Amino acid sequence: MNKNIIITAIATLTIGVTAGYLLAPAEKSGSKTIASKSASEEHKPLFYRNPMNPAITSPVPAKDEMGMKYIPVYADDENAQGMAAGTVSIDPVTTQNIGVRTAIAKRSTLSREVRSVGRVTFDEQRVARFHSKIDGWIEQLFIEKTGDRVKKDTMLLSIYSPQLVASEEEYILALTNADTLKKSPFEDIRNSAESLVRSSRERLELLDVPAHQLRDIERTRKVIKRLHIHSPFDGTVMKIGAREGQRVTPETELYMIADLSRLWVIVDLYEDDMPWVKQGDMAEMRVSGIPGETFKGKVAYIYPYLEAKTRTVKVRLEVDNSDLKLKPEMFANVTLMSNRQLNAITVPSEAIIRTGAREQLFIERAPGKFEPREVKVGVSANGETQILEGIREGEKVVTSSQFLIDSESKLKEATSKMLETLQPEVDTKPSQMKHDGMGHEGMKMDHGDHSTGEPNRMGADHPKGKGQDAPNHMPMDHGSMSHEGMNH
Repeated sequence: MNKNIIITAIATLTIGVTAGYLLAPAEKSGSKTIASKSASEEHKPLFYRNPMNPAITSPVPAKDEMGMKYIPVYADDENAQGMAAGTVSIDPVTTQNIGVRTAIAKRSTLSREVRSVGRVTFDEQRVARFHSKIDGWIEQLFIEKTGDRVKKDTMLLSIYSPQLVASEEEYILALTNADTLKKSPFEDIRNSAESLVRSSRERLELLDVPAHQLRDIERTRKVIKRLHIHSPFDGTVMKIGAREGQRVTPETELYMIADLSRLWVIVDLYEDDMPWVKQGDMAEMRVSGIPGETFKGKVAYIYPYLEAKTRTVKVRLEVDNSDLKLKPEMFANVTLMSNRQLNAITVPSEAIIRTGAREQLFIERAPGKFEPREVKVGVSANGETQILEGIREGEKVVTSSQFLIDSESKLKEATSKMLETLQPEVDTKPSQMKHDGMGHEGMKMDHGDHSTGEPNRMGADHPKGKGQDAPNHMPMDHGSMSHEGMNH
């Protein structure tokens, strides 16, 4: 009895082990098949895109007129992980091969040296042009050479004028009359005499008779034939407009005297340099006529208009020239030392793609993923550009090969927009299939090739693109397919 039980147990164990070995591969193979099918379904292309024109699509594999295969587009290719439209994914090997480099957007202080050319000229506030206020004749020139240096109150010339002589005689008569009537018992008479003296003296002062000649007239009570003209400040004679014996009128320019101890330098700036220069900035200048020496100046004024022909704005510098080394009409190489300090977010200038209508750059959102970003740029200096809007401090920007990435980004963006248009069709097709194909219990519809068992790319799971149909694409009769499936 015990032997029978033992034999039965051994036989049962042997059968169980044998069945386990036989069934295990089948189950494993079945699970592999199911996993393979689910993976295949998850990675089905939504449609195929023309490699040369993303607007042309096909629901089935196809080739264009040049024989190039259409590119499959998958559902997880676009807008993956919340990425913006146009985001490009590149594997590390390709990233290295095309030479993609990045830099970090950081805060920095921008400063810039603006270089330009200037012209030395007179300080307009230190130029005097002498004209006589009376008609007359030049009696004597005391300063008769252009270029002579004069001091303040230096006598320049003497002039004879009948009008001046008559005014002097009136003044002498008024003085004599005042002396005679100063003891008069009548106050009105004394006041009238003094008033006449004051008016006669003022007339001579208005004719620019110097004070020392007025004192001589009061002291000697004699007419002075020659009127002296003096220099109002220290300067250099730049022009002499009359010679001895020449008749002059108020229109005649007798002298032009300029104080050259301070000069102006007029600098031309282009529009791109205007944001960097402001009043009060310091400047350095060098002239070829004085090699090895640097002159310093200061921005005194920025003119409020542009020159139409040169498209430049003029900036006026004030330069000390006490040693008179600088000469008017010299040309100088000017460097403006901008004091503009900007605590701004900056990126390398080569990172910016300028299209004319906008500026953009690429941000590395993750390793191998690059997002296009439109930005608003500010000033540029020393290879760095200020970003006013569109980027945050610490983000990585692409500084090389961004034009290759930009080309791919444009295709990605076009495809993304196409997917947005096709998304409603993708969502509604499965429900229609369930309603139409599975309405009768036990009835299975297969739009695939019945000879191979492979699913057709034109099934309900693959929406037809909005673009042009691919060549050699043959529309299929879904009604006839349904009848054949039912026969099977």
